[in-house]
Order: sequence, then C-alpha cells, then structure tokens
Amino acid sequence: MTPLIWPAGAGALALGTLLWGAYDPNSPVFGPAIGRGNRDGRLCYLTFDDGPNPRATPPILETLAATGVPATFFQVGAHVRRFSDVARQVAARGHEIGNHTFTHVKLHRRGPARVRAELQQAHETIAEITGWAPRVFRAPHGYRNPFVGREVRRLGYSVFGWSFGVWDSARPGAEVIRRRVARGLRPGAIILLHDGDGYDAEGDRMQTAAALPGIIADARARGYEFRPLSDLLA
Repeated sequence: MTPLIWPAGAGALALGTLLWGAYDPNSPVFGPAIGRGNRDGRLCYLTFDDGPNPRATPPILETLAATGVPATFFQVGAHVRRFSDVARQVAARGHEIGNHTFTHVKLHRRGPARVRAELQQAHETIAEITGWAPRVFRAPHGYRNPFVGREVRRLGYSVFGWSFGVWDSARPGAEVIRRRVARGLRPGAIILLHDGDGYDAEGDRMQTAAALPGIIADARARGYEFRPLSDLLA
C-alpha cells in the first residue's frame, strides 16, 4: 500500500491550526470562546482565576462591594472544597462563579476521561457548596483540545478567554499590576487577574487585592463601566 503523504504546506497548516486551538485562549478551533466584549462604548469586565483563596479573595470581595463592581471568579474545584466558606461568600455577593477544573490541570495534553472528570467534578463541587451551578468555563492557562470542546457542550457552558492579562501571578508589585491594567485597558476588555494560585491553595495573591482599588479608580476616571460577563452570554 502506498503511504499517504501530506504536502508539506498542508501539514504545516494542520499543525499550526492545532497549536492555535490548543494555546490561544480565544481560538475557535475547539469551539467558540469569548475573548472580548462589545467595542462600542467604554465597558470592561473583571475576572479572577484560581481561587478561592483564604487571604486574597475576601479583601477583593470587600473592594468590589465598596465600589459596586461585578466580577466573575473562575474557581478551582479542589480549592472550593477546601475553602468552602470563601466560595460561598463569592456566591453570596452575587458574583458569577465559573468552572476552572478541579485540580487546575493543563487540559490540552489530557484524554477524554480526565477532561470529563476535571470538568464534571468541579461543576458538582461548585454547585454543591455554593448552591449555584456554573454556566461559564475557562481552561487553566487557556489550554484546550477537542475533548474540552465536547465536555463544554455537554455541560452547556460558554467558554471565556481574556483580552489581556498582566502577570499579576508573578507578584511584580501592586503598583505595577495597577499600571499594567491601565495600559492594556480597551473598550470591551475582559481583564484576567488572579485571586488564587492554581497549584498552591494558599498561594500569595495579596498584591492583586492591593492593586484592585486603584485599577477600578483608574478605569472609572477614563469613563469605563464594569459589567458582568453574563452580559456577553447569548
């Protein structure tokens, strides 16, 4: 039998498409993903990944309450179980809680059974502890594969990427985080911040908490309004 030989250009294109789907958080290759809101008007959207966290999440919630700003928290199921009181506080304040897998695993290299377990276990844990079933999903690091798309559809989720992140997880300092957000802000921006550490349940995210009042003040001084991600759901 003559082996099937792909033209070099076609192979490179196929590989490029797979890599785009795996590593770009907003890529449509493995299903729709929302990476930005409407560019008409000065609206923006705050999101926090990898919580809940016993130190950083409560002051972030206090800042959001004091300023009347909504946010979406993409939570790790194992952290929700460990810090259930904090997860319930997020829900009680009326913020959207999204699925961010159970153990913050990089999904693009996982098979269908592991992908299903990660999403399903996180879904059930969040629903059980907070009383609210997630409607939205963000993959850790934005990494996805075809099995993620299948499970997202099964659970009825909308997938969110982000417009920009500021590497607040590297803890560059609260003022640096604040300046980076101000520099990246554009109409419709979905802002990626972190209230937790996906790999360390008690990881330090206090710089993000400290930066948040200034982030909100800077955006409002430029005429921006913070809206919930639920505004972007069909």
